Amino acid sequence: MAKSRRKSENGFFEDSSEPVTLSPQDERTLGSIYGLASKITTLVEQDSDPALAIPARTLGNVSFNEEKRVLQMGSKTTSRELFNLSQAKSFMQTTLVASGAKRLIEMGKTTSIRGLYYMLKHDIKPSKEPTFHDQGECDPIIEDCEVLLESLREELHLFADKRGDMVGNIKIVDSGDEIDCSRMGSGGYAIPSIVEPSVIQFKECKAKFVLHVEKNTVWQRFNEDKFWKKHNCVLTHGNGQPPRGVRRLLNRLHNELGLPIYCLLDNDPWGYYIYSVIKQGSINLAYESERMATPDAKFIGVRSRDFERCGLSEGVKISLNDVDRKRAKQIADYPWFVHKKDWQREIDLMLRNGFKLEVEALVSRSISYMTEEYVPRLLKEGDFLD
Repeated sequence: MAKSRRKSENGFFEDSSEPVTLSPQDERTLGSIYGLASKITTLVEQDSDPALAIPARTLGNVSFNEEKRVLQMGSKTTSRELFNLSQAKSFMQTTLVASGAKRLIEMGKTTSIRGLYYMLKHDIKPSKEPTFHDQGECDPIIEDCEVLLESLREELHLFADKRGDMVGNIKIVDSGDEIDCSRMGSGGYAIPSIVEPSVIQFKECKAKFVLHVEKNTVWQRFNEDKFWKKHNCVLTHGNGQPPRGVRRLLNRLHNELGLPIYCLLDNDPWGYYIYSVIKQGSINLAYESERMATPDAKFIGVRSRDFERCGLSEGVKISLNDVDRKRAKQIADYPWFVHKKDWQREIDLMLRNGFKLEVEALVSRSISYMTEEYVPRLLKEGDFLD
């Protein structure tokens, strides 16, 4: 149990009388922060230059683990030294962010990454130099702290904007409040940034699978048509590239509840990339792929064959540009796609077609074609890409 803190007029945090009960995860995260402080202190006591070894968040330090089917971070690090003129400020910023996370955990509070920026921003006296010039200077340091402390941002009590919704035959407990996701109306349950077990618990689930769609507009059609009710599923979206909270929730729904994950995304390089991130993870989060990625997720559509197969109108075609073609070839060369013949044929057909398709293109058949015919048929036939 830790004491809460309050901010005094001079900007420092002071203990308040109200104790905060720390979760086991909070204890582990605090242990990592104290361990970091201890390493720095030891170097100082040994008359050594204080330095931090930051795991490199670069493509060159990421590899594909074929056995686990996820991206993993390698062992390369970059040194951040206090007595190196070009690195001193970033060293200070790193320890400052770690200190801010410690305060949040001890207070039992969370804040946004924007909130942390303002919480830590001040002039370094007696100079006029600010700790951070802007948010863009703070965000990469937060990511550095994640890999340095081997803790997700959410475990540092930091959250981002909500960008996803969920509806379906599942009941959850969110911060002590029971929520029936089958009774959430037209808006659905807004998926929070922090979806760890300490915040969200699964109480009851009757759903048989998860259908994840790319955009809110498509999700609204599926929700309005009560697809989730007719087909007994959970329906989610990530408003484009799904944020971390959505990806982590998909991971938990699959691994803890055994729900298959099907993805309905645009037939373009960006839809393929979104699927890749959901399935294998991302470079920035490669150190946490096992908690963020879902290797068993399936790509149900939209497919390059669908223009002819579904009898779509000419007006739905979107011509590929040079950037699209280059990106498609890059994705085809990803280690997790390069040996999959079905994916190679899929990408090659899109390039030969010379056009891409959005999920909404299916509406050219009829307003509910995607919910009443397209997806039900693919699910029944088991017709998807892995």
